[in-house]
Amino acid sequence: MLKFIAAVSFAFLGFLSAADARTITDAAGRKVDIPDKISRVLAAGPPASVLVYVLAPDKLTGWVQAPSDAEKPFLMPSVRDLPAYGRLAGKGGTANMESVIAAKPDLIIDVGTVNPTYASLADKVQAQTGIPYVLIDGSFAKSAETLKQAGDILGVPDRAKTLADYADAKLTDLNDKLATIPSDWRPKVYYGRGPTGLETGLAGSINLEILEAAGATNVAAAAGKGGLTQVSLEQILSWNPDTILAASSKFAASVKSDPTWASIDAVKNSRVFVTPSLPFGWFDAPPGINRLIGIAWLEKLLYPKVFTFDLSGEVRNFYKLFYQVDLTDEQLAGLLKGAATSQN
Repeated sequence: MLKFIAAVSFAFLGFLSAADARTITDAAGRKVDIPDKISRVLAAGPPASVLVYVLAPDKLTGWVQAPSDAEKPFLMPSVRDLPAYGRLAGKGGTANMESVIAAKPDLIIDVGTVNPTYASLADKVQAQTGIPYVLIDGSFAKSAETLKQAGDILGVPDRAKTLADYADAKLTDLNDKLATIPSDWRPKVYYGRGPTGLETGLAGSINLEILEAAGATNVAAAAGKGGLTQVSLEQILSWNPDTILAASSKFAASVKSDPTWASIDAVKNSRVFVTPSLPFGWFDAPPGINRLIGIAWLEKLLYPKVFTFDLSGEVRNFYKLFYQVDLTDEQLAGLLKGAATSQN
C-alpha cells in the first residue's frame, strides 16, 4: 500500500510540475501549488462538500456521506448519486488514502476551523498522496470571503461573486438591523442536538456560531468555553431559555410533552422549534455556507417585527441561487414545518 501511494504521489507531482500551476497561500499560511485548471475536487469534510457543491457542482468528485433519500430531491440530479468517500478532517475521520487517490482529485479542500491540527493533517495527506490540500477559513462572518477565495481557486470567480454578493448583503443587513435592537430584546436560546437534546455547544463553538451572529444569547455559554458537550436537564432548567431550537424533531416533540421540561419559559410560551435540515442543516450540520439561509430563518424567528421580509420567498430564492433547485410548494412547506410560528 505504501509503495502504491509513493508511486502515485511521484507521478502526480511530476504531472503538476509539468503542467501550468500556481502557488497560493491558504488560510493556515501554507504555500500550496495547485493546477491552473481544476476539474475534480475532493472535500475533506461536510462544510467543504457544501462549498464545492454550491460553487462548482460539476467538479465535486463525491460526498463525505452519501445523500439520503430525503436529501436528494433538494440537490441537482447530477450530484445525487455521486460516491461517498468518507471524511478526512474533523472528528471521526473515515476516509483512507487509497480511496482518496482512487478518486483522482486535482485538489483537496477543507473548510472550517483553521488551526495547527488541521494544518498538520493537510501537510500529512498532501505528502502521502501528492495531491494539493488547501485550507479555507469557514467562519460565518467571513462567508463572502470564503466564497470568493474558493471561487478563485476553483476557477469560477463569476459564480463566486454572485453568491458572495448575496452573503455580503445578507450579513450587512443583519448587522445594521441588530444595531437597532435593544439588549433586552435579545432572546436567550438553547440549542439541543440529538434525540434527547442534551448535546449542545459551549461559548465559542462553531456549531453555535450563527446564534451569536444573530445577536442571541447561547445559554449554554454559562457552562464554559469549548465545542460540543453533554449537559443535564438540571442545567437547562437553571438557564431557563425563552427559545429552544431542536436539531431533532423527536427531541422537539418530547420537550413539548414531557412534564419535566414544562417549567421552562420556552415550553410555556410554545417557543420550541425544529431547525430545518434539507439538504443541509440551516443552523448546523454542517457549519458551512448552508447557514446563510439559517440566519434568515433566525431573523424572522427571533425578531419578526424588525425583519419583515417574506421568509418563504427568501427560502425559494436561496435554494435556486445556491443549490440550483426550484422548490415545490410541498417541499417548502416541509422545510418550514415545525420551524416557524404563524406570525413568521
